[in-house]
Amino acid sequence: MLEFVLPVAFTMVAIAMILNIYRLIIGPSVADRILSLDTLYINSIALLIILSLYLGNTLYFEAALLIAVMGFVGTVALSKYLLRGDIME
Repeated sequence: MLEFVLPVAFTMVAIAMILNIYRLIIGPSVADRILSLDTLYINSIALLIILSLYLGNTLYFEAALLIAVMGFVGTVALSKYLLRGDIME
C-alpha cells in the first residue's frame, strides 16, 4: 500500500510546488509573494519527508529541519521588512 501512496503524495506535493512558484512569480502583491514563499518552504519539507520515507533514509529528516528553521527566519525577516522597511533595529 505504501508503494502506491508515496508516489501519489510525491506527485501532489510537486504540483503544489509548481502552483506556489506560479503564485510567487505572478502574485499581485508582496504579501502574496511572501505567503507563497512560506508555503513553498512547507512543501519542500513535505517533499523531503516523503523522499525519506520512500528511500528509508533518515538523513533527509535533518535537512527538513534545517529548511524549516531557515524558512521561519526568512519569513519573519521578510515580513518585518515589509512592515517597517528595515530588518535590523
